[in-house]
Amino acid sequence: MDPKELNQHLFSLISMFASACWQQLGKIPSQIDGKINKDLKSAQVTIDMLLMLRDKMKGNLTKTEEKMLEDTISNLQMNYADEASKSDTPKTETNTKVEDKKEEVKPEENKK
Repeated sequence: MDPKELNQHLFSLISMFASACWQQLGKIPSQIDGKINKDLKSAQVTIDMLLMLRDKMKGNLTKTEEKMLEDTISNLQMNYADEASKSDTPKTETNTKVEDKKEEVKPEENKK
């Protein structure tokens, strides 16, 4: 790939937004505390920012840059829809350490 096809600063900016959104969707742990933080409202805002960037940069991107941005937005939107459909509760933040995601085995009660 020709380096002129993909501006490294643009790639870094899109990657930064995508990484933040994956964390907000609860798909990857926070790099700060190792917890899974699901905040769908913030994830939607992040996706909206990427959409705004796409619209503002229309006509100024190479085909490679345009494809990367479109693919990133599509992946995030699909995962957002998946997480939103799972959520029966209001879109609030939940904190769970990665280690805490293991199923707990409860002792059987009233064994006879």
